[in-house]
Formats: sequence, structure tokens, C-alpha cells
Amino acid sequence: MSLPDKPTIDGLPDKWAQRWESERVYRFDRAAPRERVFAIDTPPPTASGSLHVGHVFSYSQTDMIARYQRMRGRAVFYPMGWDDNGLPTERRVQQFYGVRCDPSLPYDPGYTPPDKPGRQQVPVSRRNFIELCERLTAQDEVAFEHVWRVVGLSVDWSLLYTTIGTRARAVSQRAFLRALARGDAYPAQAPTLWDTTFRTAVAQAELEDRDRPGAYHRLVFHPDGTGAEPITVATTRPELLPACVALVAHPDDERYRPLFGSTVRTPLFGARVPVLAHRLADPAKGTGIAMVCTFGDTTDVIWWRELDLPIRPVLGFDGRFAPDAPEGLSEDGRAAYAGLAGATVHTGRERITALLRDSGELLGEPEPITHPVKFYERGDKPLEIVSTRQWYIRNGGRDEALRARLRERGQELTWQPAHMRTRYEHWVDGLAGDWLISRQRFFGVPIPVWYPLDADGLPDHDRPITPGEHALPVDPSSDTPPGYAEEQRNRPGGFTADPDVMDTWATSSLTPQIAGGWGFDDDLFARVFPMDLRPQSHEIIRTWLFATVLRGHTEHDTLPWRTATIAGWILDPDRKKMSKSVGNVVTPLDVLAEHGSDAVRYWAAAARPGADTAYDTGQMRVGRRLAMKILNATRFVLGLGEPGPAAAVTEPLDRALLGALQPVIAEATTALDAYDQSRALEAAERFFWLFCDDYLELVKQRAYGQHGPEGADSARLALRTALSVLLRLLAPVLPFVTEEAWSWWQPGSIHAAGWPTPSDLDGAAGDPAPLAAATAAIEAVRRAKSAAKVSMRTPLSLLTAPSGDPFSLIEQDVRDAGVITAVTRHPSPAYLAQV
Repeated sequence: MSLPDKPTIDGLPDKWAQRWESERVYRFDRAAPRERVFAIDTPPPTASGSLHVGHVFSYSQTDMIARYQRMRGRAVFYPMGWDDNGLPTERRVQQFYGVRCDPSLPYDPGYTPPDKPGRQQVPVSRRNFIELCERLTAQDEVAFEHVWRVVGLSVDWSLLYTTIGTRARAVSQRAFLRALARGDAYPAQAPTLWDTTFRTAVAQAELEDRDRPGAYHRLVFHPDGTGAEPITVATTRPELLPACVALVAHPDDERYRPLFGSTVRTPLFGARVPVLAHRLADPAKGTGIAMVCTFGDTTDVIWWRELDLPIRPVLGFDGRFAPDAPEGLSEDGRAAYAGLAGATVHTGRERITALLRDSGELLGEPEPITHPVKFYERGDKPLEIVSTRQWYIRNGGRDEALRARLRERGQELTWQPAHMRTRYEHWVDGLAGDWLISRQRFFGVPIPVWYPLDADGLPDHDRPITPGEHALPVDPSSDTPPGYAEEQRNRPGGFTADPDVMDTWATSSLTPQIAGGWGFDDDLFARVFPMDLRPQSHEIIRTWLFATVLRGHTEHDTLPWRTATIAGWILDPDRKKMSKSVGNVVTPLDVLAEHGSDAVRYWAAAARPGADTAYDTGQMRVGRRLAMKILNATRFVLGLGEPGPAAAVTEPLDRALLGALQPVIAEATTALDAYDQSRALEAAERFFWLFCDDYLELVKQRAYGQHGPEGADSARLALRTALSVLLRLLAPVLPFVTEEAWSWWQPGSIHAAGWPTPSDLDGAAGDPAPLAAATAAIEAVRRAKSAAKVSMRTPLSLLTAPSGDPFSLIEQDVRDAGVITAVTRHPSPAYLAQV
């Protein structure tokens, strides 16, 4: 045993992170049977930019569970992944290097990005762009790993994966091909939510409503036939007037019922459109009758589909008006449309409003409003709806039986906290269509499909060509399909590649399969799947959690894990969620350096599971004080010397301490079994401070040997026994400081030591009542001396103890700690002290 002269928490993360790695403390035991394995589906953070304290908060909570399960004797499968594909990475690369991808350009093997990005992004080939993505994510991932090691995550770094790596691409493509074979994956030409900035399709799960200013424009439609009154339609999107294909009112609306089945002419453009009835028309909104445009919003899509309406597209993939007018416009309408060609949506709205005002078909001036507008969650412009060919996976949006089964899966899953299941169920119940998984981007997992070209060079989308699973992963843009040669690419009679990549969630939804080695390591997969735990935040229940449940159900007919723990958000001082996009985040390294890793983890552990939590450096200071107290208390206890070889816990106060510790072990164990690290910490910390502030003071003189060797041995053995238990109870939360203290007197790592059980104290534990009596007595002594404003070492002339208490069993220890001259007894239940 070697005790430091002056314990410190500084430098512990570097010291112990290196030792844990070199000694392979956290390596997964590949030989462990499934019943002894505890497998965690660790969230792969998006490797674009930097981590913030919100990541440290939630990942630390998961690590506490991993450490606890490891101490319970489980073989913990705890991988780490980097989610490095998708739009966030592309956006960061564009900004960092000042480039943009142009797939038409040839690959430049010697390309070097600009030293300083200019205002105009430089076009580069797809392959060059992907290489830059890989370069930058590799840099980010090194920085991420450093943060996690400083935080003390006990992941097995030999299990590291990336969502763009070889295994992840093969697993994603394998799952896609199997879904295609089952009929769960399919292509379709359909109205698609479209981000005009990124020029890619967007899925329902990636939408968010943002309040934006708008205005109601009241437009005059002209009924066919003589004598009919004009119809006024209120719309916030007058620019879509040339795309209007119908007017719709509620079937029970008496104002418009006589018009159902008739036709009207659109203002400015003179297109003849029908007046129809549909249940989704809201009589109380606007004038009660709506114009159906292809497409202004998702309700337009429903009306278009259910009323079998034509399509008059006007907006292109770039968000600008198409050069050619849609069919069905009058001659004057086509002339009016010519002034819109190439305009943005905003400009088109201004021009059409001016034309309507001039024609007298705008009633009054636009009425300003604020209304919710749909955005891609990472986008800056409102989404449009365009007709595109995309790939979908069935998710229950159009299949009631599948929807019901997925709802049942949510009920089979254990949720912590339990109320988070409601969010899952609301998402499942609100599905409006199947999962759109294709993206018109570059850095992602390619759709593993080619198409034969006919004699005119047109693709036959009804006869896709797919690779065998043994060939995965493939990149159709550079690999050739079975039976073809590269010279036939994009030539009549040859083949062409599907140009799209998969949505990032189409890969991330397979993290249990990727990390577990599905299709690569069958033995490992059988040991870890289904996994035990999925930790994540609540805003991605609709995306990551739901999609992973879907893939587990359709591919394996099981839940992918047994329990989902849902973390809350970290809030800034204004009670707003910390977010890189908002710019209110705190980066972790400075915080970890200032307060210490254990102190930051203490702040994370103290939060109630699933609750949004304020960023609180005050709580970190409390954690730092606890960490220092652990070191100092351990040094003091060990500095008293070892108990003799025949030592036993014999004194009532010592046995009471261990008796009181037994329910603390049980409470912490029950809490961690329920994934409630805050309750476990509270129980252990409460007892630790009683141990330091009261018990240590009460037995100090006896432990020094003032009352003989037998009493000293009893105190020293009780102190060491309780200290061993307390260090292990606190180890999941404060891994560095507990490991340091443990190393002063115990072999091996504390994180490989057994979790304490109440039965460990059987034989040494006694009735806790003497401890309660002693702490009550010493508290009365302190109050009296504080009131008299004298030193705690000042003798106390008299202590009056309750006659009914077991005071006689602990009287000498109380006398020593309180420096008490005399003691009397009385029937009152209170302790009274007199200086």
C-alpha cells in the first residue's frame, strides 16, 4: 500500500484512461454465453463539428449503467460508432473546404482543396467530394474519441464502427435487398417533400414546423355558366395558382353544396377546374373553400390522390418556376406564366399578387398572419412538394396490420421513463405514408441497384438489377452489375446506376446489426442480439428508435433490444435546449478541465432519468467536493493502519454502521436495475457523508488505539469494510477518483471488482439503532458549541441523553468525539447539550 502525501483529482483521466486501455479492462468477453451478456446499442454521434456538454451528459448516464452491469458480473458489449454519412457531414465539408459536389466532373486524383474557402464554392467530382468527407470526418472522430476517453466512457474501442464503413454499407445494403425481396422496399413516382437547398427528398420523420409570417390572399374564381356568382378563395400561396387543379369544400357545407360537380376558371391563368367535396376541407378556415394545387402541402397530396386529380407541376427541384407553362392554361394564362419562369417562390408570389391586383381578381389587400410552415429539420428554406421517383420502405403508414403490430412492439418494450412510450405511440398512430429512404446526395450508402437500358438508352425501372449478398458492399456508380461490362455503362442496351444514396436513418436504424456483426460474425451476433439496452434522447424516438424497431420486426421478428432509456435535453440559462444550430452550446473539454471529469459526471448522474436538465456548474462543484472527499477520506482510513489478522467487528457502533449500510446497497442496486442512476447516487452519497462527517469523527480516537487493540481493530475493520462498499457504490458515477482510491490498497481495477451485496456484510452487520443514536447525540453537541461560538474541541460540560436510547452502547465513542465531561439520562426523546 502506497498513500500519496497530498491526494489530487488532477491528471486522473489521462492516467487511468491509458491504464484501462493497456490492461483491456473494458474488452468484451467473446466467450461469454448469451445469458451473461449485457449488450448496449450505443448511439453513434454525428461526426460533424464537435461534441457539446449535452452529449457528455447523456453518454455518461449510459456509461454508469455499463459499469454497474460489468461489476454485476455481466460481459458488457459496449461499442462506439461514428455516424459520419448524410447531410450534416456534407454541409460541414462544403463550409470547411469551400467546395460543392458536381457529379458531372471527372475525378482528379491530385486534387487539393483551397487553403482558404472563398465566397463561391468550388465544384469538385463526386469521388473527390467523398474523399474530402472521409478526410474531415476522420479528423472529427479523433477529437470525439479524445473527449470520450476524458469523460471516462468504458466502451470497448476495439468494437468501433462507422456508418459509412465497409461493414455498415454491407449491412445496410443487405437489409435493403432483403426488404426488396420481401416487398417491403419499393420504388414509386409520387409527390415528395423536397428541400430546395440540398435538392433532396425528405422523410416525414425529418420534418419540423416553424412559425413564419404569411398572408391570406383572397382570390376570385369564375364559375362556368351565366349568372353564377364569383367564388372567393383565401390562400397563403397565391404563387401556386397556375398549379391549381380543383376547388374543395366540405360535403356538409351548405354554401358550396350546389357547386359540387361544376367547374370554375382560375384567375389570371384561365384553367378550368372542378369544384369537389372532401371531408378534410375546413369550413371555418379562410372562406371555407380551398384550392388544390400540385402541390402546396400534404393535404393537397391527399386530395390529389383520393379525388384522382391531374398534376400541373410548376416548381422545379431548385425551387424555381419551371420554364414551360403547365397544360390546361388559357392563352392569356400562358402569357402570364411566361413572366414567372425561372423566378423563386418569393419572387413568383410578388409577381402574381401584382398581376391579380391589376386584374381586379385580388379582393382587398393581403391579410398578414403567422402560421406553421414545414421545414427539413436541418434546412433553412420551407419545403416544397415535387413529383419524383423515390425508394420507400413499408412502415405501417399505409398498412393497418403492420401499424398495429409496431404499436404492440412498443408495448413489449420496457421504457425508462415509462411515459416516453406515449411519444412512440403518437408517432406510429400519426404515420401518413411509408418511409422514404432515398436521398439525392453523395456521401452515403448507395442504393445497390442498376437498371437495364433499352435501345433508346432509357432505363427500365421495372427490372432492377441487384447484386448477390456475397458482393456487398457495392457502389453502382463505379461497380458493374452481374453480366455487364463497364463499357456498357450509360449506353443503349447497357445499364445505368441508381444515382441515389440511402437516408442516414436507413443505416443508423441498423446499429444493432452493424455493431453485432450481422452477416459477418454469426457467433458474435448470436451472443449480443437482441440487445439489452438502447439509450437515446427523446426527440429521435420518431426516427432512430421507431426505425430500429421496424427493422428488427421485419427482418428478425423481434424487438432489437429489451429496454430503451430516454435522456432529457440539456437547457441553457434561458431554459432553451442546447443545440449547435442555435449556437448556445458549451463545448466539454474546458468544462472537464475546470471541474474534473468525475464532477461533470456527477452532474449528469444527479439528473432524474428522462428529465430536461439545466446546465449547472454549481452541481459540478458539489461533485468535485465529493471526489476530493473520497480521496481524503480513503487516505485517512488507510492511514490508521491495518486491523490485525484476527480482527473482527465487535463494537456496537461499528456493527451499526454496517447494518445501516445494508439497505443502502439494496436501494442503489434496485435503482440501477431500473436504470435510475440518480436514486442510486443519492443513496450512496447520503451514506458516504454520514460516514465521513459523523462516523469517522465518532470512532477516530478508538481507531487510533486509545481504548485498546480490540476496539481499534473493530473500528479499522469496519472503516475499511464500509469504505470498500462505498467506493464500489460510487464507482459507476465517479470512475477516476474511485479507481485511484482503490489502487492504494486493493489489487486490480475497481471496475472489475464485484458489486457489493447486502449479504457481503452478514456476520458483521448489527442493529443500526446505535448509529442513529450516536449521530443524533453528536449533532446536539455541534449545535450547542456552534450556538456558544466555541471550537468543536472545547469540552462540553454536560450531555443529557434519552433514557430509552441505546446510548450506553456508544457512550464512550460519543464522549471522545464531543469532548464531553459528563453525561446524564432523562426520559425525553431529545439529546440536550450544555457547553
